[in-house]
Amino acid sequence: MPDRKAFENAKQKVIGIDRQRLGIGTLSEKTVHAILKNYYEPDEDHQEIPIQNYVADIYANGEIIEIQTRQFDKMRGKLTAFLPMYPVTIVYPIPREKWLIWIDEESGELSKKRKSPRKGTPYTVFPELYKIKMFLKDPNLRLRLVLLDMEEYKLLNGRSRNRKKGASRYDCIPTELVQEIEIDDPRDFLQFVPLELEGAFTSKDFAAAAHIPLSLAQIVLNILLHMETVSRVGKSGRLYLYETIDI
Repeated sequence: MPDRKAFENAKQKVIGIDRQRLGIGTLSEKTVHAILKNYYEPDEDHQEIPIQNYVADIYANGEIIEIQTRQFDKMRGKLTAFLPMYPVTIVYPIPREKWLIWIDEESGELSKKRKSPRKGTPYTVFPELYKIKMFLKDPNLRLRLVLLDMEEYKLLNGRSRNRKKGASRYDCIPTELVQEIEIDDPRDFLQFVPLELEGAFTSKDFAAAAHIPLSLAQIVLNILLHMETVSRVGKSGRLYLYETIDI
């Protein structure tokens, strides 16, 4: 279960109890990263620790925690250096629900917040996992998927008439820690196979059951096949058939 009190403490430490009082100009572009770093390790003496010619976000009790919001491919060097020596947990934040707020660059005025129709799911991590596929079976690697509700601030500097299309994202401010999903060993990948998929199924079946696009379902199945969570058992037309493996 998420420790919501600890999360609120971390949030207040980074952005303050009254965020509006700080002024929009003082918000950090890495607010999510900073809050999660203080959530998983409040002691700043254990943050930003030099190890093996790299800097670990957190090093405590002989373990490393890395907060990575995107671009997992940039972690390959760190993982190559860290994993032979230490357990490493990668924390990946996922916006579950977002409220959009627009900033007028000239006046600094904020629009009323509007709920985004898009919802984040745990499956969004899989394109990033594909970038570090070669490390996923390492027994020292663990993953934490953190579902957050957020307010996203965007600058009104886009190319469309209302200046919203193509606008720059300024910052994301987490409002609530909803869920933490732990992946500590290959067996934990089984939780990503929808329960209604019994017997053989295709990537189209998977996409429909998981409520994700087919292209994403194919990436998910690529990783599940690599982790030996599923196996290929034949074909249905041009599509592979998959079955879950009893672990």
